[in-house]
Amino acid sequence: MTIPSGVEVKVGDGGLVTVKGPKGELSEKISEKISIKIEDSILTVTRGDDGKESRSLHGLSRTLINNMVVGVSDGFERKLEIVGVGYKADKQGSKLVLNLGYSHPIELNDPAGITTETPSATEILVKGADKAVVGNYAAIIRAWRPPEPYKGKGIRYSGEHVRRKEGKAGTKA
Repeated sequence: MTIPSGVEVKVGDGGLVTVKGPKGELSEKISEKISIKIEDSILTVTRGDDGKESRSLHGLSRTLINNMVVGVSDGFERKLEIVGVGYKADKQGSKLVLNLGYSHPIELNDPAGITTETPSATEILVKGADKAVVGNYAAIIRAWRPPEPYKGKGIRYSGEHVRRKEGKAGTKA
């Protein structure tokens, strides 16, 4: 993979890969069965043998390093949509305040390295450099009110299709 300009990749002892860029710094420990070489801003990931574990670690390591490079250069974003009468989100400082039909508002503090935005009352944008942390925080927000199948109310990922169920058919008298 080609390393973009402005991004610095270092391979340390014990397989520790550190990536620095304009959006931050990320590091990940890569298995010792995988070797990483950097020549002329081209990063190469190779494996020592063709065993099953080595092959799977090869793809995983390459993807983890690629996600770190993309994260520190462009960043990752997850968009959530809120559906339901009276359901809304608001940003107060570094807190995300959700009104989801409970008797109290839910206040969530943004984790380190993550920013949330609310372009409208029914949209939440979760942004950050680490793809796993962005996805995990979006899942935590969604877990407060997952979409239900009868009316479709709740928090869903943008583009997520909620399979709707038919309601009660009625009773025979």
